[in-house]
Amino acid sequence: MPDDPEWPTGAGKMRIAIRNFDWSTTTLGPLHAWPQCLRTTVDILLGMPMPALLLWGSDGIMLYNDAYALIAGAQHPWLLGRKVEDGCSERADFHTQVMKVVLAGEPLLIRDQEFLIERNGETESAWLNLDFSPVLNERGVPTGVLAIVTDTTERVRVEQALRANEARLSAIFARAMVGLSEISPQGKFIRVNDELCRMLDRPRELLLQMGVPDVTHPEDIPKSLAALGALLEHGVPASIDKRYVRPDGSLVWANSSVTRLDDEYGEPVSLLVVTVDLTARMQAEQALSESEARFRALAETCPALIWHIDPSGSVKYVNSRTVDLMDIPPEQLFGTSWITLLHPDDTAPYLKAIRHAQLARAPMTHRLRVRRTHDGWRWLESHAAPWFREDGEYAGHVGISLDVTDEVRALEELAISNERLNFAIEGSGDAIWDWHIVSNQMLHSDKLNQVLGLSEPKQMFAYGEWEKRVHPEDLPQVLSALNACLKGSTGSFQSEYRTRSDRGDWKWLRTRAIVVQRDAHNNPLRMTGTVSDITEKRRSEEIIWHHANFDTLTGLPNRRLFRDRLDHDVKKAHRTHQPLALLFIDLDRFKEANDLLGHDIGDQLLVEAARRISGCVRESDTVARLGGDEFTAILTELDDLAHVEILAQKMIDTLASPFHLASEVVYLSASIGITMYPNDASSPENLIRNADQAMYAAKNGGRNQFSYFTRSMQQDAHARLRLISDLRKALSSDQLKVYFQPVVDLATGDVTKAEALLRWHHPRLGLIDPPQFIPFAEESGLISEIGEWVFHEAASWSGHWGRRLGIPFQISVNKSPVQFMSRSHESNWAHYLQRLGLPGSSISVEITEGTLLNASARVADKLLQYRDAGIQVAIDDFGTGYSSMAYLRKFDIDYLKIDQSFVRDVAIDAGDRAIVRSIIAMAHELGLKVIAEGIETDAQKFLLMEAGCDYGQGFLFSKAIPPEEFEKVLGA
Repeated sequence: MPDDPEWPTGAGKMRIAIRNFDWSTTTLGPLHAWPQCLRTTVDILLGMPMPALLLWGSDGIMLYNDAYALIAGAQHPWLLGRKVEDGCSERADFHTQVMKVVLAGEPLLIRDQEFLIERNGETESAWLNLDFSPVLNERGVPTGVLAIVTDTTERVRVEQALRANEARLSAIFARAMVGLSEISPQGKFIRVNDELCRMLDRPRELLLQMGVPDVTHPEDIPKSLAALGALLEHGVPASIDKRYVRPDGSLVWANSSVTRLDDEYGEPVSLLVVTVDLTARMQAEQALSESEARFRALAETCPALIWHIDPSGSVKYVNSRTVDLMDIPPEQLFGTSWITLLHPDDTAPYLKAIRHAQLARAPMTHRLRVRRTHDGWRWLESHAAPWFREDGEYAGHVGISLDVTDEVRALEELAISNERLNFAIEGSGDAIWDWHIVSNQMLHSDKLNQVLGLSEPKQMFAYGEWEKRVHPEDLPQVLSALNACLKGSTGSFQSEYRTRSDRGDWKWLRTRAIVVQRDAHNNPLRMTGTVSDITEKRRSEEIIWHHANFDTLTGLPNRRLFRDRLDHDVKKAHRTHQPLALLFIDLDRFKEANDLLGHDIGDQLLVEAARRISGCVRESDTVARLGGDEFTAILTELDDLAHVEILAQKMIDTLASPFHLASEVVYLSASIGITMYPNDASSPENLIRNADQAMYAAKNGGRNQFSYFTRSMQQDAHARLRLISDLRKALSSDQLKVYFQPVVDLATGDVTKAEALLRWHHPRLGLIDPPQFIPFAEESGLISEIGEWVFHEAASWSGHWGRRLGIPFQISVNKSPVQFMSRSHESNWAHYLQRLGLPGSSISVEITEGTLLNASARVADKLLQYRDAGIQVAIDDFGTGYSSMAYLRKFDIDYLKIDQSFVRDVAIDAGDRAIVRSIIAMAHELGLKVIAEGIETDAQKFLLMEAGCDYGQGFLFSKAIPPEEFEKVLGA
């Protein structure tokens, strides 16, 4: 056969393993040099579905298939290519002998050989059948051994279990205290125990050669055979009173209970006979009969059931009360076997009790059920004694029975109730305990050992030990509730508390208990209760409570817990007559920074702000986060009201310090509203409203400050809400108008630009300037919609005036930082200008320094879009914020607008003149144009022109005017 580099072919794991193995290291040599007989055998081996192993050559080089690899476990693939004596070193002799026999040409079958194999990652014993066959080479000489493996583990284990069970049954059979025998359906003894051998006075070997008739009194043989025949035919167990004959002729009175043993098809295999020696009972019957007369005289007058049975168990006498109870005529009762009147389940226990009383010659008390003709079974409590004749012969039993049916039923109902209670308690996982108060000992169930993690489980411990385990903080309330129950003030003891386990941790327990026994003076004697482990429930409640009451970001109390603490602190302040201060803290420009820098930075900013605010107050005060950038502080027990102002200023100062977050530096400030209890309000609701109004007053007053609540703020707040409501309708009602203020080229005096300024013509309040309503537009989210409308108006007029002038006319539009942060849809301004046929330079966007200072990638991208579209950018109110030259270099800025606060005194204040000249010089160095705002006098204009200012706007030239009037100013 030509060499096949892919032999053995196929995708089985062992085929691949054999192909990849370096066989040159073995006596088999390289794979391509193997003889055809070996290759053929390997193909057969790999195709077998059952585990198979091939040992080749005199040293038994091992090859095996995929099924055998599973048996090999962790030894696979190490076994592949190994010598059998190396791979099976612990059984080397076994495999050497096998190789010797099989290579001699003889097949070999080894059954149920025990091996250690790996199953499911674990080593265990397994029993295998190994069928070894010789494999012949081309010359017909045995050269290899093929072993087919069959797993017989399950069968072997079943056989072992059967042998063990047989041994146990044999031991039980041999040691029984009654006569036990197994007889064949033909009546031959198959097996007998020691007690039966003793009873019949015959050795086991002799009895096993005999049958039942051989040891039975001749007169009892028909009865015995009849009972056995009926049993074999119908399968109903039988009980036979009979006599056995010993070798010396003496009789053994006995009762034999016979049960049929069937095979799996229901056919009788043998009979199991339980034989009880009744000889002593029979001997006692004579004594019983002699005392019958005396007994009868007393029995007929007794209200209890009085009865007499003979040694055979037949009724010899019953009094009239027995006849009435059982509702059976006396003539039918007399001679009836007593046990036929008993409930089947009570027969064997009753006979056992009777035998015990008879043998012990002692009274007996026994409960059993007897059949009543018309209404079922009645429970009797029987007090009986064996009756012996003067010669000592057993003459039967006499007894007095009481009808306890009602009592038994009540007890059964109680037992069912208790069982249900136990099931309920076990199902709930509760532990049960019982405290004997006088001895101070507490008995408890095993469950309490688990709950307390007792290192040495026990069923009882002293009350004092329990008390020592209770957490010191919980002990007072636990003892208070316990003592109230012990004194009778409360009907039950219920408490949740912590107790120390032996592991050293604290367990939360819920205990419920009642006093179940008191003495004549109502002193408690015994208490019973349950214990539930509620540790996990408490932990879950604490987690839920924490999530419900604390801000997940900052860890501060949230709005819910803040309100709860405010309610509590107001009530406490009312009791102690001490003032209380409530502060509302709002982070100025946080929303701008959050949207510009991203929410991750925003979250870090809030966490750091929370830390700084918390660091300003005392531990007794409360700092909470209401949501967003709003915080509150409750200052209690104020002895000095000046402390409030000092603390508020401290908060403002610490929040004004730069926030260094990752690679960003963020600047914020805070507006704080303060209200006082009881001066400003006496209820939490009014305090919250007041602090909110004071905070808005601080924000509207310029931010970065605190403001105390005043009565006028309520009016301002109502006015603000009305204004916001009116603003929502202003755009659709055509109340908003765009005015234009000229921007003059100072060198030529020509109007070359304009700034679009929004005006609101309120139907009731008249003309409203932007500073009065723009903050409300930002707060309410209307700023984006309004800003878009202003841009469209500015673009429309720019196109109109540009066409009139014959050259593009630039109009600047203010863009609020909130517009940059807004997630609402914004039209593409560059595309809009293109649709109007306008160049990008027709529009200039005015932004604040803060927008650049906290600029995010989003802002930077927007500014780049403006640059690419030709839209110019101006920094408005330059010099009033946190100016940074780095931002002027980083972004493409076209204009700086000098704030009017510098222009106002430029003619009279040398400092303002120096600032203005510096700004102009710096801007020109950076290639920027400068626009001065708020020019109102010629002196201001001339000084600005002297400093090199490029453009100016202000009342000196014109105020903001409607577009129709602006068109006249243009002369267009």
